[in-house]
Amino acid sequence: MTFVVTESCIKCKYTDCVEVCPVDCFHVGPNMLVIDPEECIDCTLCEPECPVDAIYDEDELPEGQEKFLELNAELSKDWPVLTQAIDPPADADDWKDVKEKLEHLER
Repeated sequence: MTFVVTESCIKCKYTDCVEVCPVDCFHVGPNMLVIDPEECIDCTLCEPECPVDAIYDEDELPEGQEKFLELNAELSKDWPVLTQAIDPPADADDWKDVKEKLEHLER
């Protein structure tokens, strides 16, 4: 089992979750984070820290977010590990309540 970063993270990229993670499972892309399922230890610490509720247990993914299980696994192979918090994009707050942001995902 692993935790999954979903669509809500796109263009927000808050990193509160990274600060509490006891392992190096978060990877950072141009405009979102992903979790490496091979590194995640299912500790649950990151989930409540996400200010946009973008992190879910893989068994509890909301309807329509299932594709992010595969995207997290795929993108974590290419994106660098993130071990400490960074500033979110300047317009992150403008995007936090926007739904259906997959078209804005930058690889």
